Amino acid sequence: MSSPYLDKGSLVIDNVKTMSEARLEIKNKGSLLARVNSPADLRKMNILELEVLAEEVRKFIIDIVSANGGHLASSLGAVELTIALHYVFNTPADKVIWDVGHQVYAHKILTGRKKAFSTMRTYGGISGFPKCDESEYDAFGTGHSSTSISAALGIAQANHLKGLKNKAIAVIGDGSLMSGIAFEGLNHAGHLKEDLIVILNDNGMSISKNVGALAASLSSLISGQAFNRFRMQMKTAVEKIPGIGNSVRDILRKSEGFVKSLFMPGLIFHELGFLYIGPVDGHRLDVMINRLHNLSTIPGPILFHVVTKKGKGYKPAEEDPILYHGVSPFDKVSGIDVSVQKTPSYTDTFGEALLKVAEEDKRIIAITAGMTHGTGLEQFEKRFPDRFYDVGIAEQHAVTFAAGLATEGFRPVVAIYSTFLQRAYDQIIHDVCLQDLPVVFMLDRGGLVGEDGQTHHGSFDISYLRSMPNLIFMAPKDGHELQQMLFTALQLPHPVAIRYPRGSAPNCQLPAAVPDFLQIGKAEILTEGKDVAIFAIGATVYPALEAAEQLAREGIQCSVINSRFIKPLDKNLILSIAKSHPLILTVEENVLQGGFGSALREVLFNHEENASAGGPYPQIFSLGIPDEFVTHGSQKQLRKYYYLDSEGIYNTIKILLCK
Repeated sequence: MSSPYLDKGSLVIDNVKTMSEARLEIKNKGSLLARVNSPADLRKMNILELEVLAEEVRKFIIDIVSANGGHLASSLGAVELTIALHYVFNTPADKVIWDVGHQVYAHKILTGRKKAFSTMRTYGGISGFPKCDESEYDAFGTGHSSTSISAALGIAQANHLKGLKNKAIAVIGDGSLMSGIAFEGLNHAGHLKEDLIVILNDNGMSISKNVGALAASLSSLISGQAFNRFRMQMKTAVEKIPGIGNSVRDILRKSEGFVKSLFMPGLIFHELGFLYIGPVDGHRLDVMINRLHNLSTIPGPILFHVVTKKGKGYKPAEEDPILYHGVSPFDKVSGIDVSVQKTPSYTDTFGEALLKVAEEDKRIIAITAGMTHGTGLEQFEKRFPDRFYDVGIAEQHAVTFAAGLATEGFRPVVAIYSTFLQRAYDQIIHDVCLQDLPVVFMLDRGGLVGEDGQTHHGSFDISYLRSMPNLIFMAPKDGHELQQMLFTALQLPHPVAIRYPRGSAPNCQLPAAVPDFLQIGKAEILTEGKDVAIFAIGATVYPALEAAEQLAREGIQCSVINSRFIKPLDKNLILSIAKSHPLILTVEENVLQGGFGSALREVLFNHEENASAGGPYPQIFSLGIPDEFVTHGSQKQLRKYYYLDSEGIYNTIKILLCK
């Protein structure tokens, strides 16, 4: 890369012109974004053109996200970083791995998906996250945090084994870096010494002017080729000193680390075997391109610390990046109207109910893993700061931390999205269930979550939790039942899991009195009929009732059972229903393998009386999610596709009765 691309001054055609005049001249020539169909087009532009392009990309992102919803603040903050990466590195031969994927919108726009971007997160459209089968520029599929360093290290090692000189670059946020898997990746990378660049996209802090100026100066020096040639030459020369070379080298290495630690916050990375560069202003394209170009020539593991601002370029998102982290469609001129009264969600209902019981019971502790707002615990944090713990993106730690609290008589409530609790599978088994500790797991977003797609659907928790000994597992049909289940769970001396869906909760009014204690393992018969029995669980109960009402108008009588408990099941009721109904339909928002329907079949086919007599077995059919990962789309669209809405349940029963 030639230096004129890195020097703003050399790009001004007429030295009399100001930078603003030069930018205006560029804008008057037409849209730069219209000319970009791949990163190769970026590399034809100069710095001023790239800065104008960044403005256009931001506007394009705001236009689409305000219409479709999505992860806005993170993507706005990573625009310059994205442009710089594709400008300097030879993507897709050089691989960029985006951690989590919340910040990839500019990446998608600049890598051939500009025309399809308006379909993002819509049914049949492109994903809001990196997907390998969507583009060759998506080097690794992500959606859960902290995987980028390990994946990039794997790619770097593969390059080494193949004899390739391609680069592997992991982009990870300051929150994701706190997860254990990220440190495992850093530790291994420092050991292997492969060519790996980790970019720490730090949007959780700002650079103070005095420290920032010094750090920028030092990072420029340390990343420069001349400095690193000198450093390597000194290392080689010292090692050749007979007898004492290795000792002197170790002393110099320690001295270098000490001196660097006086001026910059990178000692921990230095000790892990990384060359640390930064912090650098992630919105200065000229600086970013200069540093990345220098770093691309240095071998071994490097950590490049970049500071960005979430929501950059859109004032409402800059002022409230949490509100604008993940958004539904909104008016881009006025922003999100927070004054609009929305129907309370299951999340809100849980948060209010936990506050109420915590007022009466000081043993109750609330724990989440980087999702205080997402799990409805912000008011609990304000009301009981000494009994609230956000452990960061560390689900495994959250579970075992809760187990430790439970051994000392506390009642920990762990609120984590269903899809993220998967990461703590071992800890739930060995640290909680094996010891039969009274930890309550609140699984938000159980079932189909919608537009976030494959990595975020909570479609496996019934299967991965119901096999665990000592665990009691419930799913409410509405907000009131969620409160009953929480109250019940906190009275039990065993582990309890409660799964509930994303979205509005029917019947969510907080009761004036303490909710009733639910009889463990007891289902609820909502309607009785002789033709069909529908065993529904959680969010599928009300659609089952609606289908039964429609069938009743046609003379088909349905028993609708709100199963309530996934474990233990109401075995007596199941056996009784099996004897009196020719058809049983189970309905669940979970994969069918090992799910609720499988559990009901186990009761029937393992029952001693049925097994010895060869029956009676009614016709049994299950609605749920087949053996596949669910795509993105609205919850309504996805439920319709899998026959999990009232119409689907109705049509399924009509077809089965005609057989």
